[in-house]
Amino acid sequence: MDTRTEPVLGDVEIAEIGALLSDRARCRVLMALDDGRALPASVLADEAGVSRSTASGHLGKLTDAGLLWVEIHGRHRYYRLAGPQVGELLEKLTALAPTRPVRSLREGTRAAQLRAARTCYDHLAGRLGVAVMAQLLAKGYLAGGDGLFHPDLAGTDRISAPGGDVDYALTPAGQEFLVELGVRVPASGRRLVRYCVDWSEQRHHLGGRLGRAVLDHFLAESWIIRRDVGRAVRVTPAGRTALADLFGVSWG
Repeated sequence: MDTRTEPVLGDVEIAEIGALLSDRARCRVLMALDDGRALPASVLADEAGVSRSTASGHLGKLTDAGLLWVEIHGRHRYYRLAGPQVGELLEKLTALAPTRPVRSLREGTRAAQLRAARTCYDHLAGRLGVAVMAQLLAKGYLAGGDGLFHPDLAGTDRISAPGGDVDYALTPAGQEFLVELGVRVPASGRRLVRYCVDWSEQRHHLGGRLGRAVLDHFLAESWIIRRDVGRAVRVTPAGRTALADLFGVSWG
């Protein structure tokens, strides 16, 4: 008879994750991957500002902890965030973390690009993401909130439950708009309509399955283009036209 028993597990040990995130280089690696793409170790070393050997050690620790997945293509190893739950963790941390001072023209340019238009793991963020969600609300395609961050109102935008306090819903008019636009929303998976409090705009931007579908459509139509590295995206001339005609968003 098998007398083996499963080990008794105690409380979660969040200090283990805290120790990993206490290193600035590892945090830079995670943020570099917060656009949902897989990147090689060499690029991540440059993003973190460390040597290749040092980056290898950091990547090993993040992978062993389950924060990263590694994909092997021939002799090359590519890393990506280990699922949307890690992206959601980073979103929550960015809402709490202070911003870094800008010390160079290059840093200033990148900061401006991030604030203008970026991806937040698998959905649009920055001024672009906030503007798109605001127009979906204004046109009656989304309902349930006003798109504003209300930390002073009881029961809304609590740090303990970001993205779930305001119960946004897609309206019938919104469903019709998406069908006409050709946006394909997955039938199952995570919550359909979720939101994040945008750290740079302090307003809501669209997440969930709908947020991902909107981002995928913008990329497929070449309305936005990813930059070579990082989360910032660039709005194309076709994207400016589509934003104005379809969403009522003026993008100069």
